[in-house]
Amino acid sequence: MTPHASRRQERPARTSGAALVCVLALLSTVTALLQTMAVPVLGKMSRDLEVSTAAIGWVVTINLLAAAVLTPVLSKSGDLYGRRRLVLVVVVAVAVGSLVAAVTSSYWLLLVARAAQGASFCLFPLSVGILRDHLDPRRLPLGLSFLTGAISVGAGAGLVLTGILTHGDRDYRNIFWFTLTVALVLLVLAVAVIPRDRPHRTGRVDWIGGFLLGVALILLLLAMTQGNDWGWTSVATAGCLGGSVVTFAAWLTVENRVREPLVPIAMLRDRTLASANAIGFFIGFGMFLIFLAITALVQVPESHGHGFSASVLETSLVYLLPAASIGIIASPLGGMWVSRFGGRATLLVSSVVGLLGYLQLLAFHDRAWQVILGGVTTNAAFSMGFAAVPAVVTAVVRPHETALANAMASITRSAGSALGSALVVALIAGHLMPDDHPHESVFVIVFSIGAATMALSVLITAVGIPRRQALAAQTTGPDPQRTV
Repeated sequence: MTPHASRRQERPARTSGAALVCVLALLSTVTALLQTMAVPVLGKMSRDLEVSTAAIGWVVTINLLAAAVLTPVLSKSGDLYGRRRLVLVVVVAVAVGSLVAAVTSSYWLLLVARAAQGASFCLFPLSVGILRDHLDPRRLPLGLSFLTGAISVGAGAGLVLTGILTHGDRDYRNIFWFTLTVALVLLVLAVAVIPRDRPHRTGRVDWIGGFLLGVALILLLLAMTQGNDWGWTSVATAGCLGGSVVTFAAWLTVENRVREPLVPIAMLRDRTLASANAIGFFIGFGMFLIFLAITALVQVPESHGHGFSASVLETSLVYLLPAASIGIIASPLGGMWVSRFGGRATLLVSSVVGLLGYLQLLAFHDRAWQVILGGVTTNAAFSMGFAAVPAVVTAVVRPHETALANAMASITRSAGSALGSALVVALIAGHLMPDDHPHESVFVIVFSIGAATMALSVLITAVGIPRRQALAAQTTGPDPQRTV
């Protein structure tokens, strides 16, 4: 082997490759597919598996909970063992989870399968790292925009496919046969297209932190979702809440002592970072609040006076698809606003828009167009917020802290999604009519909570995130003024 050939092998392989961008974009699409496909068919799952409304909500919640814990763990593992290898591992996990979900009639095995599918949330950060390592730097911004846009496309496509695959009396398991097929195709494409890489960082994965965080969240969510059945003052509910508090305290202790924590708690002492993470939490919380609330609302029979007797197909295509699809426009718009006006201004606008959307739904939700408009408005706000939070985070940390800070933001957003999902399920389970459909009061409460979170986002942005200054002023000097 010549010296020149040896030097070529030492460099990370770069490609201008449309193929690489396309495959990684498809991987990001899978994350959104798995996130949204189960939402419209929760009612079918509940009837087929003969479980309660509170129990079936865990089909969504466990997926989001697994994402909150697994995303930082697997992303760090990608740094240590190679991102290509971890992508293949995750796609295999999605395929196995899809197969189990497709063949099982067991509620508990379905939850295990959905938890395995939750690993898919780390495909996006892994894909970003692969692009940075292997794509021509001049093409990197365009490649990253394809990845971001693919998430919005996947969310909309998931809802369309759910409606088609489960229309009428078709089995809800069809969606999992579909995701199994997609995962197997993507596995072949990933093996063929993603270049081999070499791990280029040292360190260790904070497995203890991940375990403690998972236990704490599970105990909290169990108390929220099962409190109606167990009794809010029962020993089981109190035990779960107490155990969650104790486990969270243990997790904080561990994260403050380990050298490479799952969540860098010390960063949250920075007012701007703490504020950005709080807003990210509300975005994740609000997104699943609105998706699950609209799904439950429109499927209530019209005879009750507050529903629309929507089938799964109508729920997917008429009521949820417009809200999911608005991200295709709102995400790049949010990115442009961040570039022109800064993250703080974009977050203010998105929070105000979200507040208006929730207030509209609170006051007017007895016509189909009103529900659709409210869903579109709120999800436009969330999509803009998704673009702005990373910009705020990146602007106030040192370059070598960027990945860690954004991983922390991802955890808070996923935790917010899981808690939002659990809250809606708990409220529905506690306010059911004799035919197992929720009272209108449920949606009044949900929309009120959503409006309150958006009002808090406005306040936190205004008080916690400084006004935009020159970028150099944010990163220079021993104690830079961190403004965005």
